[in-house]
Amino acid sequence: MTADTRWLMRLCTAQVFIMLVFINYSAVLPLLKQEWGMNNTMAGSIFSVYQLGYILSGVLLSTLTDRINTRYIFLAAALWSGIANLIFALFAHDYLSAMILRALTGLGMGGTYMPGLKLVAERFSPAQRGKAVGIYVGALVLGASMSLAVTGAVTSLAGWRPAFVVCSVGVFAGLLLARKVFEGYTPKVFSNEPCGFRSEVMKNRPALLMILGYGSHMWEMYGMRSWVAPFLTASLVSHGVSTGMATGWAATAAAVIVGIGTFSTAITGTLSDRWGRTRTITVVMLASSLLSFTFGWLVNANILLTMSIGVAYGYLVVAESPVFSTGLTELVAPACLGSAMGLQTLIGYSMGMVAPTVFGWALDVFRGWEPVPGVSGEWGIAFATCGLGGLAGPLLMWLLRRSPESSRMAGGRR
Repeated sequence: MTADTRWLMRLCTAQVFIMLVFINYSAVLPLLKQEWGMNNTMAGSIFSVYQLGYILSGVLLSTLTDRINTRYIFLAAALWSGIANLIFALFAHDYLSAMILRALTGLGMGGTYMPGLKLVAERFSPAQRGKAVGIYVGALVLGASMSLAVTGAVTSLAGWRPAFVVCSVGVFAGLLLARKVFEGYTPKVFSNEPCGFRSEVMKNRPALLMILGYGSHMWEMYGMRSWVAPFLTASLVSHGVSTGMATGWAATAAAVIVGIGTFSTAITGTLSDRWGRTRTITVVMLASSLLSFTFGWLVNANILLTMSIGVAYGYLVVAESPVFSTGLTELVAPACLGSAMGLQTLIGYSMGMVAPTVFGWALDVFRGWEPVPGVSGEWGIAFATCGLGGLAGPLLMWLLRRSPESSRMAGGRR
């Protein structure tokens, strides 16, 4: 194992622990809806405000990595997210307090993903970058899966508040592991070179198309991720399982669906080194969009069939994520990478912020609707909102392929 590989494994292991607070709220959403008397739109907006906090810090902190040591940004942000989640576990008691405290947790998480991705991009050459970024994003997906699994398991045994405490302890453990990643780290600072959204990125049409494509990907992925556990809860309840038991089982099942992306990101990132970035993105997004339009209609179907389709859905919906990030690193000057990632965070996570609320709104609007007697349509329409966003990705990649500047990606492999 090379030194670079060992370094990447340390970073990925730390991120798995740090990600334990990432979507733990989704695992207990059905319980909190009952406990705090929330409708679906309110429940979705708590996830959305978390994304808002992520955006605010992610844009600022990603941009600052062009000028400030990434070590300080990464470690301070992880510590913040762990503390904010702990405060949520101890003091959240209604819709308003949950909104505030989840937003604070998002503020911390915004300073870990993109700065960590920049570390990987700096360390690996373009020929190896797709695979390395794929492995890194796979670790994040594994962490998100563990966030659901750990929260669901501890909630079943001791309740949701102890589960959130355990997630914070995991973040603090990841923080200790992350310190080893930065041993001997020398930041690449480009403070004398002008850069920013307006000077480099907004005038860079291929980079902007890649970022907009990332936004469509995030709309689909976060709409799906934030509601897959409640969807599985509803499916189990429709088969006669009690709400409490269904919530725990659904969190575990959702963890499997989300966790399968651990493998897909590494595989897709590697394939994009050979097939090209835009081709890979187009194929994967068309397939995942098809499942977005299909999955919600299976709420009353055989649970094994629903899980089988769900695993395929989970594999595809996140698979192209590292390809977008890798492609962006090849379309902007190194001195402006932090600024480009800041804009990517702004657009991508803005889409990821809105999608869960739109999903919940669709559930409320179509509640009880049966297009055919005995066939529940509310979940089918809600998941279709994810698919509508996902379809924009292939169109944007077609526009990017027509741009001559896109030939700079991975030695001309578009």
